[in-house]
Formats: sequence, structure tokens, C-alpha cells
Amino acid sequence: MEVRGLVKHFPVSKGFLGNLFSKSKSVVHAVDNVSFTLQEGEVLGLAGESGCGKTTTGRLALRLLDPTSGDVLYRNKSILHLPSEEMRRLRVKMQLIFQDPFASLSPRMTIGQSIAHPLQIQTRLVQSEIVDAVEEIMEKVGLSPASFYRRKYPHQISGGQRQRVGIARALITRPDFVVADEPIAMADVSVRAMILELMSRLKEEFGLTYLFITHDLATAKYICDRIAIMYLGQIMEMGPLDEVFQHPVHPYTQALLAAVPVPDPKARRMHPIPKGDIPDAINPPPGCRFHPRCPSCTIQCQEFGPQMEVAGPGHLVACWNRVGR
Repeated sequence: MEVRGLVKHFPVSKGFLGNLFSKSKSVVHAVDNVSFTLQEGEVLGLAGESGCGKTTTGRLALRLLDPTSGDVLYRNKSILHLPSEEMRRLRVKMQLIFQDPFASLSPRMTIGQSIAHPLQIQTRLVQSEIVDAVEEIMEKVGLSPASFYRRKYPHQISGGQRQRVGIARALITRPDFVVADEPIAMADVSVRAMILELMSRLKEEFGLTYLFITHDLATAKYICDRIAIMYLGQIMEMGPLDEVFQHPVHPYTQALLAAVPVPDPKARRMHPIPKGDIPDAINPPPGCRFHPRCPSCTIQCQEFGPQMEVAGPGHLVACWNRVGR
């Protein structure tokens, strides 16, 4: 997959009086000029604070939202202008794991019915074949015995099991590309490692490519090959995971990595916490989006937005005052 200059602005409703007395139209700058590529079999992590545009980027990549501008290419073919019928067929190969499995599962459908639903929509399999496929994928994700769990409702199983249901539903059509939207955020700490291990195993077994959305860099460390750090709708730094973690060059990346807890009660935080709050996405600051909170901010940062530059092999960063410049 290749994402080129993706932009998504959401119009802000001002109400009748606001629209009557104001001629200007405000928009939320959810995603601004985001570009990246994903190779087959790769896991790209998209990390950043809540509200930075990670989920919107994932939904744009699946064409669940139409962008304001930019393009998304899947296997060298733009998906933004495909006819609806062709796009529907393509969705078999492009799936989404939702962040909150309880909210994304219908309380009126059994686990088996929820997992089977994509097959009923996308294929012409008979009922017996659908049941066999559902039980097979349930066994693979650890919902065993499948014949028992298939008849349960979402409220009758645990949070970790519901997350496994979400994974099974996404993989039932045998996709190539999966957007995992914070797939362990709603799971207990005790089961997060098991879900990450499960996703890694299924990636190898099914030949999957993941866009792994997370706000937890410690989680990304265990599953991602590359990582992109996002802030206020823009990518600040991107590169191989080990390179970015060991040699972060953007001040925001350094702050995020410094905030990752370490298993040492005597350890003390050495890197300063970014000052202030995240700016308003309706009126983002000029220049570099991070400059109001950056300890290395200069006049140039306040006036001009930096472009992506090479900081190492496969390592890109958008910063006027990056480390080692």
C-alpha cells in the first residue's frame, strides 16, 4: 500500500446563528499531508497521542472515509476512484480490527453469527461451509472449543475473548491487509502479551500486512517493523523501529520514548515533559505543528513547516532542529 499526501478535513457545524453571522467555514485538520508506504508482510506502527489522527488515517487507508485530497494505492492501483461494486469485492482483502470489541459487536448476534457475517456478505458459501470456516478461525485465535463459544453472546465472554472475536471476524475472509486500531487498548494487561503473540503468529500463518495503530510505544516494540510518529495530523518521524527507538531525532519522539515506563523503581525521568497542551486542530499553529511545546523551538519553526528529510537509512524526520543536523 502507498499513501500519498493524504488530507482529511472535517467541517465544523456552527449552528444556524453561527452560519448566519459568520462567512468563514471552520474545519478540523484531522490529517494533513500524510504519506507512507507498506510493503507486503510488513507491520507499520502509527503512534502518537490520542486525537492526533491515527484512526482517521487508518479509515482513510481502507476508504471507510473519503479524503479531502491525496491518494491511496493498493497494489499500485488507486482505490479512491473504484466503482462501488469493485470496491466491495476488494474489501475481502482489506479488513479492520476495531479498538473496542464490545462496541463493535452486536449484542443481538451470537459470536458465531458475528464472525460469519462477512462471509455471508462477501461469499456464496452454503451454511455448513460457513460454520466450518467460523469454527476453524475461532480455533486459530484461541476460542476453543469453538462449538461452545460459537453460541455465546458478547456479554457472556471476557474482554480478551471479545478481542479475539474481533480478530477472527477480521480474518475470516482471508485478507492481505489489516488495519489494527489499538487492538489491545481495551484488554487487561495480563492478556495483552497473549493478543500480541496471537497477532504475530497469525501474520506469519496468513501472510498479513498490518497497519498497527497505537498510543503505546512499548507495545509497538514487540510487533512493528517500522514506526511512524504522528502529531496533530502530521507525521513527525518515520523509520525502522530499532533505528527510531535507539536514535530518535525529533523532540516529540524523544519525549514519547522518555515517557515509556521502565521496570526499575529507582529510575528517574531525565527528559523534560513537553510543555502546554496539544493545540486546537481547528486552528493549528503555523510552521511546525509541535513548535508551541518544543524545547528547541526557533523563529524558523514558528513560521515554516519542515519537510521530511533523511536522517539515516530509511529514517525520515520533519524537524528544523533535529538531533545531529
